[in-house]
Amino acid sequence: MQSLPLPCPAHLIPDATGTDAFHDVYRNAVAHNAVFVAIEFEKRERWTVKADTLTAGSDHAVADDVNEAIRAAITRLVQSHEADLDAYTGPIYFMMHGVQSEERARELAAALHAALYGDPEPLAHAVPPAP
Repeated sequence: MQSLPLPCPAHLIPDATGTDAFHDVYRNAVAHNAVFVAIEFEKRERWTVKADTLTAGSDHAVADDVNEAIRAAITRLVQSHEADLDAYTGPIYFMMHGVQSEERARELAAALHAALYGDPEPLAHAVPPAP
């Protein structure tokens, strides 16, 4: 398994549903010193988006302004009921339960992945700031 490209198209975000799949995707991220990002199918017909920067190694840093943009985007998703209240907003681990479709989960995961590599623009497009 190769690491994800930058930027990562939504269709390439791995589905880590199930313990074995999750561990495989996570180990692959560690092996490539890359940010872990994946989606998982939930039992209640929803999707979860997960990301973790620890897998990228100690040299990987996310700027404070980017972390704030991610936090604000996830907060907007919770407020609009696109993600559940138990969302993790970083700065190292990110998770959003309750995403309604696989397509939206992939879009959010790809945008989050780009932001964690310093490009918050896809996230701003996927979750526009309130007017």
